[in-house]
Amino acid sequence: LRQNAQKIESHGRRADAIVKSMMEHARSGSGERQAVDLNALVSEYADHAFHGMRARYPEASAAVTLRLGDDVGTATLAPQEIGRVMINLVSNALDAVRQRAEAGAPGYAPTVTVATCRADGCAEIRVSDNGFGMPEAVRAKVFEPFFTTKPTGEGTGLGLSMSHDIVVQGHGGTLAVE
Repeated sequence: LRQNAQKIESHGRRADAIVKSMMEHARSGSGERQAVDLNALVSEYADHAFHGMRARYPEASAAVTLRLGDDVGTATLAPQEIGRVMINLVSNALDAVRQRAEAGAPGYAPTVTVATCRADGCAEIRVSDNGFGMPEAVRAKVFEPFFTTKPTGEGTGLGLSMSHDIVVQGHGGTLAVE
């Protein structure tokens, strides 16, 4: 009971931080930046996204593989904002593999891979999946506000748009889809 209460408190604090971050973003503010162990942040939020999927779809299964580069180190960023980006990206990847698994492809093993590395002096985070993929028409619109391919009630179309704003406008980075 004590352990469950501690988990509830921890998740409550995390939810509070996410809501505050979203409110700051909505006000065009930026979260407080600090030096963060990037691999630890990526691992934590990938885990949160996985458990979120398991809570929404208990019957779903997928492997989340972490390939964290030894040389990534720390990055100065707003951890709650980048955490929100990670949750959006990993959740979308998990939705993609879940949808392909539900289509009944024989021998299909739903897999999401989250990788980090240093490239040209910058930290890079890649989220990939072995779902169906995206047609070019979808890739062209994926960062537009309110654009979604999800059924009514399952998505707002704001996750990738907000993620793009956080990464590009808020942190001076790049966010791309392949």
